[in-house]
Amino acid sequence: MMIVILLAFMLIGFVVQSTLKSKFKKYSKMPLQTGLSGKDVAIKMLQDNGIYDVEVMSTPGKLTDHYDPTKKTVNLSPDVYNGRSVAAAAVAAHECGHAIQHAEAYSWLELRSKLVPAVSFSSRAMSIIFLLMLFGFGVVNLFPFTTVIWTVVILQSMITAFTLVTLPVEYDASDRALVYLQSSGITGALEHDKAKDALKWAANTYLVAALAALTQLAYYVLILLNSD
Repeated sequence: MMIVILLAFMLIGFVVQSTLKSKFKKYSKMPLQTGLSGKDVAIKMLQDNGIYDVEVMSTPGKLTDHYDPTKKTVNLSPDVYNGRSVAAAAVAAHECGHAIQHAEAYSWLELRSKLVPAVSFSSRAMSIIFLLMLFGFGVVNLFPFTTVIWTVVILQSMITAFTLVTLPVEYDASDRALVYLQSSGITGALEHDKAKDALKWAANTYLVAALAALTQLAYYVLILLNSD
């Protein structure tokens, strides 16, 4: 039953990712009435919010856009950085939303940043445990089964917590982006609806990831309960 649920989440994730790519491809062909590029939108949004110490940069790849709080850089993929479309404006504004969160010490973003080291360790540890079990190195022979499962539950709990904390961070960044695009006049009524639709599907990827992580955690907890 659990395998079926996990496969269902994989399928849903694939559908959401495919839809997201389709939406961005579609809205990347819709010119922005103001003629601003993603770079222009990002710089303008940052400056209008009193942020002058964040650099807007181009980063290789597609859908690789992100904000780096350690370097204070808004990194935009070439299609977004140079693009003058609704999709480019939406993505650029969303990443600047994260920069504004950072400048304002947004609590959920700060919490997520604090969780990064623990999540990185948890992901690596989980991979090692499952690889050892897969290749028959007998982890459960070295330690009691309940100890191994307890370890997995704790590690998965950290990963799940991170995915849940990510949700308000991403939704808030999108809300900030949409408010700014509309109030600044960068997007008109029709453009604004398309930008909202694009960011909605981007947020759905994080929602699916959080639900999948919760499901995995529930599965491991059930194994732990049944091991007693």
